[in-house]
Amino acid sequence: MLHLYEHPLSPYAQKVKLALYEKGLDFTVSTPDIFGGSDERFTRSSPRWEVPSLIADDCTVFDSTIILEYLEDRWPVPPMLPASPAERARARMIEELCDTYYEAINWAVAEILVCGRAKGQLAATLLGRAREQISGVHAWLERQLGEREYFDGSRFGWGDLSVYPHVAGSAGLAGAPPPAGSRLAAWFERVQQRPSVQKVAAQATEALAGFQSLGPVVESGAFRREYRDHRLEWMMRSGGAQIVLDGIAKNNIRFSYELE
Repeated sequence: MLHLYEHPLSPYAQKVKLALYEKGLDFTVSTPDIFGGSDERFTRSSPRWEVPSLIADDCTVFDSTIILEYLEDRWPVPPMLPASPAERARARMIEELCDTYYEAINWAVAEILVCGRAKGQLAATLLGRAREQISGVHAWLERQLGEREYFDGSRFGWGDLSVYPHVAGSAGLAGAPPPAGSRLAAWFERVQQRPSVQKVAAQATEALAGFQSLGPVVESGAFRREYRDHRLEWMMRSGGAQIVLDGIAKNNIRFSYELE
């Protein structure tokens, strides 16, 4: 039996669950103790203390992309990747941009609206930058989609499961869905009819209630939000440098854990 450590609101966990559902695999899930850090099985499985991580019969795998590759190698049918090398590379590049660019925008919106990292004019400025960037990434995704039914062509696959969590996140949290009448909007409506997507969306909706109370927990320092690589870059270049400095001073942000 496969076991997935996840959080329903993590776009990285969502894309792994979409692949698991699409492949028809049996798996269990749990959310690790991210406050106490007492789940040794999870911390052994994920040296970065991040979800998702997958416990399988023959191995333990962390990082959403590596988990997708493991699932594709071990259970190649139905395939999530396209057939040709060029199309496989294209799907992976779409995933890379969503994971390292789009994710940071939605994450920053949550930092402002949920965690209360910025108020007043600073919050308005940062949210304005985020919505501009969402508009830009939606235009890029529109070009990538072109006349295709799905990002992977005629069927739902790797590109689609990589894009969906981020588009859903910006639509729900930032109030920035794909532009009405766009091909991306039609794609978004289409994929929301899939049973796998409906399951993931329902789980995310159920988890939202707890997420809305995260602000005071973060402010107290009981939970530190991670600011590594693309997320730190977003804050620094978008006008939130002081947020980073304040978070370091309050000890309510963290970077990657050092290995021991």
